[in-house]
Amino acid sequence: MAAAAAAAAQWLSVCITFSVSLIIIIIGSSSLVAVVSGNSEGDALYALRRSLSDPDNVLQSWDPTLVNPCTWFHITCNQDNRVTRLDLGNSNLSGRLVPELGKLEHLQYLELYKNNIQGTIPVELGNLKSLISLDLYNNNISGKIPPSLAKLKSLVFLRLNDNRLTGQIPRELVGISSLKVVDVSSNDLCGTIPTSGPFEHIPLNNFENNPRLEGPELLGLASYDTNCS
Repeated sequence: MAAAAAAAAQWLSVCITFSVSLIIIIIGSSSLVAVVSGNSEGDALYALRRSLSDPDNVLQSWDPTLVNPCTWFHITCNQDNRVTRLDLGNSNLSGRLVPELGKLEHLQYLELYKNNIQGTIPVELGNLKSLISLDLYNNNISGKIPPSLAKLKSLVFLRLNDNRLTGQIPRELVGISSLKVVDVSSNDLCGTIPTSGPFEHIPLNNFENNPRLEGPELLGLASYDTNCS
């Protein structure tokens, strides 16, 4: 009996040790996933920092050695330490946007207005499926409005006015039913103005000061790429 009891006790001890080890491994693995996830967002934001000129040192707190960027100034995170806001409006920044921004899959607000950002709008911004507000107005951005922005099905505010954008207004954007505000005034856009979907309620002055942009499209009567050659 004594031998049997001792064997049972030993077996119980082994089971407890195994269970504790398994729990430690699971916790460690979860922590590793969190760290890697956090670092991927930090890496994306730090890529943006490297591409920008920052004479006022507003990005000084952006330390890439931290586990995640939630302690950086101008960054807001949710309870899971995922980046939800990037607030860098009117910060005297110049430089270019980077495609890595498309990795911020929980981002809801991208506020980079009133700077001197050049270059084009990365097509990768179409990967920001949680985005509510895209504010890039009053910069020096050129190139076309990427049709990939049509994938932003939660987008409410799209403000791209006062830049140097060219080309047509992508017709894919009419499929974003959540859009309430679209402002592309004071650019160099061409063609006609969409009139379907959310564009039905956008005031015409949000399209003004585009010398090559014609009036609202007449469905079936005129090509929307008119005057774009």
